[in-house]
Amino acid sequence: MNKSTRLEFFQRLAAQRPEPTTELLYDSGFELLVAVMLSAQSTDVGVNKVTRRLYPVANTPAQILALGEAALESYLRTLGLYRAKTKNVLATSHILLNKYASEVPEDRAALESLPGVGRKTANVVLNTLFRQPVMAVDTHIFRVANRTGLAPGKTVLAVETQLMKHVPKDYLIDAHHWLILHGRYTCKARKPDCGACIVCDLCDYRSKPEPCNPEFTGKFSTPEAPAHVQQ
Repeated sequence: MNKSTRLEFFQRLAAQRPEPTTELLYDSGFELLVAVMLSAQSTDVGVNKVTRRLYPVANTPAQILALGEAALESYLRTLGLYRAKTKNVLATSHILLNKYASEVPEDRAALESLPGVGRKTANVVLNTLFRQPVMAVDTHIFRVANRTGLAPGKTVLAVETQLMKHVPKDYLIDAHHWLILHGRYTCKARKPDCGACIVCDLCDYRSKPEPCNPEFTGKFSTPEAPAHVQQ
């Protein structure tokens, strides 16, 4: 995919979803951090079901610690790896309370030093909470980047590097959310919905299960970046 095609690719995604954001529910930086930690090998829908019950009871590091391991584990039981997640959330809460005055640090190294927080989780928090131009590559973004030819790579880090290099600068802040939502609802793993894809004609995927639909293709194309992107 060349430079002009990548620009058109993101112009269309931006026009389709002018204000993309995470589907995880949160009202504070700590709530977002915990939700992202819980989302590993779990769906956003599943995490939201858990946090709707948990956050009214405990949504600060101090409250989580006061809740204790057994009680916290009971809230997280429906999630994959819930025992490990329980321990990591408690350990992270302890560090945030004692080292960062219960605030989520706006620093990659500090975030990645927290138990249960790896590069992807740190990138989500840095991008979503602090609006830093970083790219969190999950399974959806890895698939879309490779399938479309947008940013091919054999590893998550390789795809992240290519996206950071090739995503047009004006679209980089929101690129993570556009790509993950496109992968979740259109460019799905087992059966991509190519007939309803607004970037179908720009995509390099050779095994499209159905032809591009002209009713959708280019429908959201815009000559320049939306105002919120240009700021």
